[in-house]
Amino acid sequence: MTIHVEGLVAIALFYLLILFVGIWAAWKNKHSGEAEGTDRSETIMVGGRDIGLFVGGFTMTATWVGGGYINGTAEYVYLPDYGLAWAQAPFGYALSLVVGGLFFAKPMRSRGYVTMLDPFQQLYGKRMGGLLFIPALMGEIFWSAAILSALGATLSVIVDINIKMSVVISALIAIFYTLVGGLYSVAYTDVVQLFCIFVGLWISVPFALINPAVSDITVTAVKQVYQSPWRGSVNKDDTWVWIDNFCLLMMGGIPWQVYFQRVLSASSATYAQVLSFLAAFGCLVMAVPSVLIGAIGASTDWNQTSYGAVPPKDKEQADMILPIVLQHLCPPFVSFFGLGAVSAAVMSSADSSILSASSMFARNIYQLAFRQSASDREIVWVMRVTIFVFGGLATVMALVTGTVYGLWYLSSDLVYVIIFPQLLSVLFVKGTNTYGSVAAYLFGLLLRIGGGEPYLHLPPFIYYPGWITEKKLHPSTGQMEEIIVQKFPFKTVSMLASFLGNVAVSYLAKYLFESGKISHKYDILDAVVSKHSGEIMDKTTLVTRGNNIGLSEMAPVKPRLSVTLAAAFTRRDTLPKETVEEEDESSPDSPHHDDDE
Repeated sequence: MTIHVEGLVAIALFYLLILFVGIWAAWKNKHSGEAEGTDRSETIMVGGRDIGLFVGGFTMTATWVGGGYINGTAEYVYLPDYGLAWAQAPFGYALSLVVGGLFFAKPMRSRGYVTMLDPFQQLYGKRMGGLLFIPALMGEIFWSAAILSALGATLSVIVDINIKMSVVISALIAIFYTLVGGLYSVAYTDVVQLFCIFVGLWISVPFALINPAVSDITVTAVKQVYQSPWRGSVNKDDTWVWIDNFCLLMMGGIPWQVYFQRVLSASSATYAQVLSFLAAFGCLVMAVPSVLIGAIGASTDWNQTSYGAVPPKDKEQADMILPIVLQHLCPPFVSFFGLGAVSAAVMSSADSSILSASSMFARNIYQLAFRQSASDREIVWVMRVTIFVFGGLATVMALVTGTVYGLWYLSSDLVYVIIFPQLLSVLFVKGTNTYGSVAAYLFGLLLRIGGGEPYLHLPPFIYYPGWITEKKLHPSTGQMEEIIVQKFPFKTVSMLASFLGNVAVSYLAKYLFESGKISHKYDILDAVVSKHSGEIMDKTTLVTRGNNIGLSEMAPVKPRLSVTLAAAFTRRDTLPKETVEEEDESSPDSPHHDDDE
């Protein structure tokens, strides 16, 4: 095995730069939030809520512009049966950020939540929050594992070093600076990483374009030269699949803690919206060099290169087209700079996902579900341990599991069909409750799993309209196998069924309990009776006792723990002054009322 000394030196220098920036950011902001009385754990999670436009715009863009984004975009443009028409990630994720900014950023930030799961636990209870944590955690861990796996393969192509060693070193660096500085380190390193991705890929593109083995990409976009045109097309039979995948990217890209971590760290709700729009523009700009590299790969006569006569697509290496173009069509010093860009992209996504997973666990599972009396210092240590554990878990999966991309596809689908409709319900639909949430969770899970997952060789047990059987060569065994392909947009249908199920079951449960058709003692989830105790006491309890008490004489009913739990979710110092004053005047639990009593 040959060791490219220049490549190793370039990567070592880049990694040292990232490590230095991460530690510097942690040191610079070590006292952030102390003056305002913000807990240290909250500072690690949302950076003291003082992330400005410049750093915020970069870090939110880096949320999606990762290793999977730049490698995947180049791969789809290069693949003969897909092309640019199927490279949906740039526009899908850009629209996802626009929709998130228009509708979700403001209500989440203005209510002062700390994690994405806070509104679920506040409305549906801690047990439901724990259930929703499962697909959210799976998404973050499998995403980290998938991009670490991609990094190992990329580094091994260009530098020819051991894949396992490169993955472990990259993961350790990302885990270390995330441990030290939390969101501040992640945000500041994102600025450096995004700059390196942009410069590294744009330096590589001109050199690849002028290589003698590369034909004019404007010609190969519309005419077949070495393979079918890279512009691509969508067959009539695949229209619904294309729409389904696009909806998955656009709406399924919203309910991720990595996105809301940035939204909730913004210094105001308006800033959170502006950051989303800036990041949408950034996603499109950062996709351009990847699209060009994919087009270059499709326009290359590989027989004239050091790669060999057989194109990457015929060697099952289409997913590696970006590093292969850097390696074989660019001078060595350029390819090593591009390599730094790719490893930057991976680390910028891996650190975010690991921090997001540990934030949700420490706050929503450990603190709010099990240890409500936990001290701030205890929460910080739980976060540090879980950053290490989740980071280690993602690394092990990247090294051991062969189907890590299949796992990520399935978990991202579950985020779309389970968490997105629940987020819609909890923010915009009045009257939903835990019964509806549980039903929606089960509807979404069954309908999505029922459709099967070819990447994991998971056979379907629900055959949606239009399904077909395809024969495919198994990459490891070399044998032909039959797989079921669903042509129906079942992911989006599952999401809609989950949303409608939540609303319908919630209102049905509310009606059955409040009308007395089902006794209150069967409200085992405390989702209807305890939530509307004042209203129900007036309608049923007082009537059955025969007491004629006027509504004006009734003392306000104070459900136990509701005040302390609500306070745990909403930081009053993050709300506008007018909102706090209005709440104080209207709330029967406010200090003014207590004084009167």
